[in-house]
Amino acid sequence: MKTGGTVLVVMAVMALLPDKESANGAWWSLLPPLVAITLALVFRDVLVALVVGVWMGTTMIAGGNPAAGFLRLIDTNVRDALSDPDHVSIIIFSMLLGGMVGVISRSGGALGVVRALEPLATTPRRAQVVTWLMGVLIFFDDYSNTLIVGNTMRPVTDRHRVSREKLAFLVDSTAAPVACVALVSTWIGYEVSLVGDALSKAGSDLNPFSVFLASIPYAFYPFFALATTFAITVSSRDWGPMLQAERRARAGELLAATAQPLADYESSGLAPEEGAPCRWWNAAVPVALVVAVTLGGLYQTGRASLLAAGESNLSLSRIIGASDSFTVLLWASLIGLIAAILLAVGQGILDIRQAVAATVDGFKSMFMAFVVLTLAWSLGQVCTDLATADFLKSAVGPSLPPAFLPMAVFLVAAAVSFATGTSWGTMAILTPLAVPWALEAASGDPTILAATVAAILGGSVFGDHCSPISDTTILSSMASGCDHVDHVRTQLPYALLAAGVALGAGYLPQAWLGVPPWILLIVGGVVIGVWTRLVGRPVAASRR
Repeated sequence: MKTGGTVLVVMAVMALLPDKESANGAWWSLLPPLVAITLALVFRDVLVALVVGVWMGTTMIAGGNPAAGFLRLIDTNVRDALSDPDHVSIIIFSMLLGGMVGVISRSGGALGVVRALEPLATTPRRAQVVTWLMGVLIFFDDYSNTLIVGNTMRPVTDRHRVSREKLAFLVDSTAAPVACVALVSTWIGYEVSLVGDALSKAGSDLNPFSVFLASIPYAFYPFFALATTFAITVSSRDWGPMLQAERRARAGELLAATAQPLADYESSGLAPEEGAPCRWWNAAVPVALVVAVTLGGLYQTGRASLLAAGESNLSLSRIIGASDSFTVLLWASLIGLIAAILLAVGQGILDIRQAVAATVDGFKSMFMAFVVLTLAWSLGQVCTDLATADFLKSAVGPSLPPAFLPMAVFLVAAAVSFATGTSWGTMAILTPLAVPWALEAASGDPTILAATVAAILGGSVFGDHCSPISDTTILSSMASGCDHVDHVRTQLPYALLAAGVALGAGYLPQAWLGVPPWILLIVGGVVIGVWTRLVGRPVAASRR
């Protein structure tokens, strides 16, 4: 009733919205993402929230006509979201990986992994430590990290009564933070190319890869996000909504009673038949093939791209950076699915019909996530059309002292990323603006440029972490079988802690006192550890 009443109120307000010209680059352009995010968090219905947010934006674009805006929602925004090749690649990759998980679960492979990891993950804390380590080790791509770690560790954490919210948090917070600072990842080429273009247009002959390397020590948010997850995992302490979720899970309720998980693996008929052999390699081999094909494909496509461009520098970091990650992920997920089917059928655990049925059930389990992703992409396009980022960029005034530029850029990047739900889009928006500004403000001080580049990256990842319309946040909920709003709500206090420490123990003293970044990283890590010890509370009845 509350949600329905809110929608009626929003519909009445639609007629009062300005047209595109009035909203373009103005504060009105913030309404669609803010309304969507607020409705999702307050009423816990992400689908209705996203529809309303997109509808508000399309109404503005349609000249303030709610009826025309509603039609534009489906015939333009949703259609364009589904026609983007990268978006389609993500959906197909997720669908194929979901099919692979369906076959693995039906053939007993997932249960076999649980039994195989029992010696390592014998308690809730150890299960979380293993999850954290897997998240750090799969550093080469954030999408692969999220889906592989979430799907692999879910049966293990379920066995030890770790909440789905905690699993989604660990998955989400060890994906992008690792990939964005790894020297070999699908992020590095994108980041370096943006910096290179900005340097070139500013007339600078600095090497963009060297600038990126110099920025890594100033990547305060990614490192502090990893430190936060590690401190919480090894201490078995939580606070806020996550503490409540963990205590509920230890009592036997992995999900809240009102939860609507984005991927439903429990009610899809994917449990193995009674007496079926539960062999861990039926899960490990397909997952290992996904990882191996991804790594090999990144190398092959990246090397081919550099050779085609006449490049002579074929270092591993440049090869991975030049790779076609979306194409490679499609190869990897397809081969992983085929391997899972061949293993199950070859051993006589499933016949071909059962394997196909398990694959289709795996596809079905992803449907809710696909709908949410499509609407989130549609909202992102609305923000682009209304120039929401232009309004947020204007928040940084021209009179800002140069030393405080990285901190200001971090805040603007966080706001843009949160409102638009995209870290890469935020980097593309801010890098061409902030890098020339940092060059001008630096006056021979290279730390300002390095810290500004890191601030763009860190702010983009932070906003992306907190936003319920972010694709990586949605994928984390999907891979973990978690309610999406519950994931956002429980993760938010931890992301805010990492961001607060990044500002208070990172960018602020770095700008004010010129403290070396390695000292700030140590101090920030200590602050996070002390906060976890003092504010965090042990989960009742946990088996430590």
